[in-house]
Amino acid sequence: MKILVIGKDGQLGKAFQKQFGKRFQGKHPSLEIRYIGRQECDLASLNALEKLLQEFQPSLIINAAAYTAVDKAEQEPDLAFAINASAPEVMALYAASHGATFLHYSTDYVFDGSGADFYSENQPVNPLGVYGKSKAAGELAVEAAFQDVDNSKARYAIFRTSWVYGNGGNFIRTILRLAKERSELKVIADQFGAPTSAEWLAETSINFLLELAPDSKVSLREFPSGIYHAVPAGETNWHGLACAAVATAKLSGASFLLDAANIKAIPAAEYPLPAPRPMNSRMSTQKLQKALDALGLVSKFPDWEGLVREYVIELAKNKLI
Repeated sequence: MKILVIGKDGQLGKAFQKQFGKRFQGKHPSLEIRYIGRQECDLASLNALEKLLQEFQPSLIINAAAYTAVDKAEQEPDLAFAINASAPEVMALYAASHGATFLHYSTDYVFDGSGADFYSENQPVNPLGVYGKSKAAGELAVEAAFQDVDNSKARYAIFRTSWVYGNGGNFIRTILRLAKERSELKVIADQFGAPTSAEWLAETSINFLLELAPDSKVSLREFPSGIYHAVPAGETNWHGLACAAVATAKLSGASFLLDAANIKAIPAAEYPLPAPRPMNSRMSTQKLQKALDALGLVSKFPDWEGLVREYVIELAKNKLI
């Protein structure tokens, strides 16, 4: 089996490399995994992407790449749409026509964030900014590529996720850096969602996609194609996440000027940004949990706070704080 992971240099791409390495490295010679970054293939070049797919002939494509510069996207809409919509369409069309499986990642930014309920997968999207609009267009392109496909092996999953953190730059690491420099900090407290561990997301994705048979042969799972929400359990806001990260880091021995008690909660209106953000990023994960349960997998998702605690402790252990 050939697996193509696109976006190797991002937080999620790095998490896939770690997870695949732990599970399959040297154990399954029939399994060929190729990791692609911007240097190997510029996703804005659709011809280069098509050539890569035709040459490698993957049976599983994992698209962990995206244009994620939310504010910069307002000035670079063409590039955002090329990477977030046109490139996934090329991948999806290849998978649909070759009987392959395609996993694509989307975002809470496809919603406008109105209300306080948890969004389900079938609720209408209404993105506020260019980034969200480009990701919503990518979802539509992937779904359209698999419509009326005759090959029964061809399937896709779109995992919507939110507030991802892992090996790379992210909100948590920014807060921990600032905690060394400042004794007070202001953080938004009226935008709600679930911080998502890239490690957890990659592990959950692999469980969803691949099955290890008793004879140690790795095979693709059969699952219903569609959109799934993939975030840990619970909810918080950016202020709550910042407080949890700083408190855990201090308990792990980090030396800060900042105490969690000195992180001031502010409304988003006090911290204006070029691109609008959804105020409510809560997403229901019942559909994914039921799908995992049907596959005989653990379907109870861990709480966001426990995963953040593990992440910060690991940062401290590796002297990255």
